[in-house]
Amino acid sequence: MPRSPIVKSFWDEPTGSWQYVFHDPATMKGAIVDPVWDYDPLAAATSTRNADAILAYVRETGIEIVWILDTHPHADHFSAAPYLQEQLGAPTAIGEKVVKVQRLWKEIYHLGDDFPTDGSQWDRLWADGERFEVGEIPVTVMFSPGHTLASVTYVAGDAAFVHDTLMMPDSGNSRADFPGGSSAELYASIRRILALPDDTRVHVGHDYAPEGRDAECCATVAEHKASNIHFRDDPTEAEYRATRDARDATLPLPKLMLAALQINTRGGRKPAPESDGRSYLKIPLDYFEPR
Repeated sequence: MPRSPIVKSFWDEPTGSWQYVFHDPATMKGAIVDPVWDYDPLAAATSTRNADAILAYVRETGIEIVWILDTHPHADHFSAAPYLQEQLGAPTAIGEKVVKVQRLWKEIYHLGDDFPTDGSQWDRLWADGERFEVGEIPVTVMFSPGHTLASVTYVAGDAAFVHDTLMMPDSGNSRADFPGGSSAELYASIRRILALPDDTRVHVGHDYAPEGRDAECCATVAEHKASNIHFRDDPTEAEYRATRDARDATLPLPKLMLAALQINTRGGRKPAPESDGRSYLKIPLDYFEPR
């Protein structure tokens, strides 16, 4: 039987994002997954409210954080990984395909030759199938593209952190229309996740609380197979793609995407300061079609 980590979830209502700390109760070693660095788009101001809540929990509980893990470069929030690394001293990591995302968005933003696209902004780049341990909890990295080119799932004992592949069963799954996204790859990724043991706890990256229910973050593989609105009827790839692509064509781009990708392709860091000591974001006009 797989070991079972203790999982603490943190909800960021403005972005609909879930952040996690999981730890091994035997050793009290743990990891942070997808922490949010707060950003006010109207003021272009950053703050650390979410990350400080994670820090308070870790310190109060006595968890030794050994990894700070990104599942992919997010389009709807900034990553707080560097800030938490400064506070905790733990290494940061992401899937190795992040280099493809960096190259893609370097072109979109027309960044200079000095922008590195080798993933060096993280301490470790994981390959598909790679394994590591958090205390005595075995963690397997599962490449799960489709939402982005670089998305990975972390399967930690009987808990899977599936980023933006699946949502809660009543919301189905996430979009595949971002640059580099693919509904075909997303279908294959979700099938791979749903092949995990039925009692695997699936922790999602987002929930938008449809029909006024409280925000939720976890359902088992068995629950997804039985009631996920996009997979309960066991669709073929063609059926799934028709549904997913039609839905994506109606969706606006995330309001923070053009800001977030500049931060997250840098591993959660601002662009280098200009001569006045301040960092600036670039907006590529007319690159995307209006929706």
